[in-house]
Amino acid sequence: MRTRTGPIPTQTHEPSIEIAGRLAPRYDEILTPEALAFLTELHHRFGARRHDRLADRMRRRFEIGNGHDPQFRDDTRHIREDADWKVAGAGPGLEDRRVEITGPTDPKMTINALNSGAKVWLADQEDATSPTWQNVIEGQLSLRDAIRGELLFTSPEGKRYEVTATETPTIVMRPRGWHLPEQHIRFTDRTGRTMAASGSLVDFGLYFFHNAQQLIANGRGPYFYIAKLESSEEAKLWDDVFTFSEQYVGVPHGTIRATVLIETLPAAFEMEEILFELRDHIAGLNAGRWDYIFSIIKNYRGRGARFVLPDRSEVTMTVPFMRAYTELLVKTCHKRGAFAIGGMSAFIPNRRDPEVTERAFEKVAADKKREAGDGFDGTWVAHPDLIPVARAEFDAVLGERPNQLDRQRPEVEVSAADLIDVHIGRPVTAAGVHGNVSVAVRYIEAWLRGLGAVAIDNLMEDAATAEISRSQVWQWIHQDQTTDDGTAITRDYIEGLIDQVLGEVERREGDRFDDAADIFREVALGQDFPAFLTLPAYTKFLVDGD
Repeated sequence: MRTRTGPIPTQTHEPSIEIAGRLAPRYDEILTPEALAFLTELHHRFGARRHDRLADRMRRRFEIGNGHDPQFRDDTRHIREDADWKVAGAGPGLEDRRVEITGPTDPKMTINALNSGAKVWLADQEDATSPTWQNVIEGQLSLRDAIRGELLFTSPEGKRYEVTATETPTIVMRPRGWHLPEQHIRFTDRTGRTMAASGSLVDFGLYFFHNAQQLIANGRGPYFYIAKLESSEEAKLWDDVFTFSEQYVGVPHGTIRATVLIETLPAAFEMEEILFELRDHIAGLNAGRWDYIFSIIKNYRGRGARFVLPDRSEVTMTVPFMRAYTELLVKTCHKRGAFAIGGMSAFIPNRRDPEVTERAFEKVAADKKREAGDGFDGTWVAHPDLIPVARAEFDAVLGERPNQLDRQRPEVEVSAADLIDVHIGRPVTAAGVHGNVSVAVRYIEAWLRGLGAVAIDNLMEDAATAEISRSQVWQWIHQDQTTDDGTAITRDYIEGLIDQVLGEVERREGDRFDDAADIFREVALGQDFPAFLTLPAYTKFLVDGD
């Protein structure tokens, strides 16, 4: 018997991208051969590293779940203690960010955002967008047309929408997080293995490839909000993507500007390291409050009753762990010359109900007054009517200054223990449990119909707020919680509430409530805890259904 020596021969393939989704009118303007060649390069160069970083997330979540609380890293202490480095900071059009409006990228919402009077528009392909194939590609078309001044929209009722503002917000586009796939685009690597593309690289790549040069010509630039980061290594991956992409299309290094959302617990311990790894490309950090609460629950869901949070409405920005995280963010940003951008209050006005509108204005004004007083340079709103409310609070602090980077906050001292001090001292109520079931089921139903940002009970709900609702239910069950009236929160109890909610909602032909209830059962009542509810929902219902 002969023994083979030397390297084992392997078959190599040319990396390639294949479109698996249907092609509708104008999709060829986005899915051009040149753009697909760029996506192929992005996946070839960075796809494996993306999978490595996702594996790191799983390991870290396992460690926290098994009693190893996160700490500030010893191996990066030299970065935090080096006072000399600063970040790139604002690019053209990002110098004043006092009010930013967020929203999805369909034509109507794009036009409304550009006419809103905000300083910045977060063009959201992430949590405010249900990632149907239609939304993914037609959102890119909306942005392409808007950037070229060509966007028009006529509603089914015949109402015509067009951009009329003389000064439009600077666009900062938010691609999907590293964890989300794009099943309608398939990547084949050198070994011949075919897999779903990365939602992050697809959203970023198509937007950047088609619009970078035009944005620069418009006096702005290719700017991005980066979501769901959990480590400085993930930030380094994005930085390498940015550097390669700038070289690929021939724009100067540092043209891209990113704003990173600090919306996961691990990232809160690495704010300076994230800024450092992205220092040539970063403008600031944002306090992504809703995903941050979800991250706390997700990481500590199995660590005992002392980590159980009360009703979602009781987890405000002034509870200990939220206060610590936001104050640390402002201090960290201003130390390094980065903008600190506040989060979004969920309260929204209702033009048909003056009392609801007045309450929303009061709540939002108080939220923005606190943020401006704490040193934030700007904030988010989800509705155009809230822009004057938020702007008034920041104008009162900023005056004619574009920001308050000079406010250093030396008095702020935040320890690792402060960041996980989740004691609130409030009960779980029956109304709170019902509210979580109701919001989650109604939101998931809308998401399955292609809507990513939904007004429910006069609050703006997106994927992040739905994640809080379902993860709280999972944790309450697994930590044997009871409501303040003594009712045990069990699977049977929640099943009864699901039936109650399905009886309360208005049913229509073609609605997705039964599918939504099934997804909710899987992500809230199962023994296992899916890392994101959008993963099973996407795989089961959005891949073959659009």
